[in-house]
Amino acid sequence: MPRPKITTQAFLSRLPLFEELAPEELDRIAAGTTELHVPRGEIVFNRGDPCVGFHLVVYGQVKLAFLSPQGGEKVVEIVAPGYSFGEALMFVGKPYIVMAQTLADSMLLHVSKKVVYDEIDRDPAFARKMLAGLSRRLHSLIGDVESYSMQSGTERVIGYLLRQDESQAAYVLTLPTSKAVVASRLNVTPEHFSRILHDLSERGLIVVEGREIRIVDSTKLRDYHA
Repeated sequence: MPRPKITTQAFLSRLPLFEELAPEELDRIAAGTTELHVPRGEIVFNRGDPCVGFHLVVYGQVKLAFLSPQGGEKVVEIVAPGYSFGEALMFVGKPYIVMAQTLADSMLLHVSKKVVYDEIDRDPAFARKMLAGLSRRLHSLIGDVESYSMQSGTERVIGYLLRQDESQAAYVLTLPTSKAVVASRLNVTPEHFSRILHDLSERGLIVVEGREIRIVDSTKLRDYHA
């Protein structure tokens, strides 16, 4: 017997931005939402494309990046399931300033600008949730600027490793994508990233096996200074 099709409303209800909405509110949002099934490596949008809504990641991963005229890439953000992107430009009516590309087979929801504006007009609480999401994004970007300006490459890598799970002394994390993409996200070259991981491994602070990194002692790793 075939499984019943999961509705757009069901997907929306699982996401933090919409989880408190009533069924009739979800119906209104769903009416302006498009499901996108995007294979790994596909471009979702390019810099300069018009922004007529925002995207939510149901599953998969999306890389937001700048591309130089010479073909170089700087990863700005890796968007995981449950998170959104594109809201800020939607509100100011500007085209995209980055490109978006899937890092895995992904399902995205594109919520139209009109349905968002209509819901804000109906419910100020929805506007507050949108503002909260934008504020978290801004706070994260300010943290990135601070780390790029004030921390060494080793400190940024250690901060990234510890940020994944601060509740345990020892644990294993899996890099969400390739080391080159993570390195760009941390504003270090892939070679520098590999050297840092090698140095931490030599000191017995981590064990690296492909994309899996075992944190041997998070306290010692936190206290380490290159």
